Amino acid sequence: MANIFTRVKETIVADFHELLDQKEQKHPMTKLNQYIRNCEEEVKRLKKLINKQYTIKQEYQNECQKAKSMIEKRKAQVVLAEEMGEAELKREAEEELLQYQSRADQLEEMLEQNSQGLDQIEAKYVQMNHKLKDLYVKRLELKGRENIARVHKGINKVLHTELVEKSESAFQEVENYISRLEQQVTSDYRLHTLDARFAALEKKVSTSK
Repeated sequence: MANIFTRVKETIVADFHELLDQKEQKHPMTKLNQYIRNCEEEVKRLKKLINKQYTIKQEYQNECQKAKSMIEKRKAQVVLAEEMGEAELKREAEEELLQYQSRADQLEEMLEQNSQGLDQIEAKYVQMNHKLKDLYVKRLELKGRENIARVHKGINKVLHTELVEKSESAFQEVENYISRLEQQVTSDYRLHTLDARFAALEKKVSTSK
């Protein structure tokens, strides 16, 4: 029972020291995990901004389509006013036609710039996702290497420390104990056999008399 409590105590102390070592070393894997989480948050934030830019692009397209519709409408009105001899209406329609045409040209330019910008940020977003995946793979590799190193460390601890000496001593003690038992059994057997033979002999002598 004392040995059990001793082993439990040694295990708890060993675990405690290991925790202290980890705290002192400030495990690099913790920093890597935090860095990856920061990257993930940044990717999410940028994805929201990209989606917002697509919404803005759609608004550009809607406004551009409205302006073009008004251009066609004012063109038809200019023709109608000219046919009907309505010079004032024609002039007003032509003024608005120029305004809508200018607005449509501006919106088309903005739409083109927006499309180019979206293509660029989409390409960079894809690259960023690949980099994030590379980080996942690298972390997985490091975890594997760390685990193998811990296994080796544990094996070396068993093979090259006093644990082996203690276990060898314990085995030797058991072997010695078994040898003593075997010797005792052999001795008892021989003694029993010898006594039995003499008893038989004594009985034979007694019978012959």
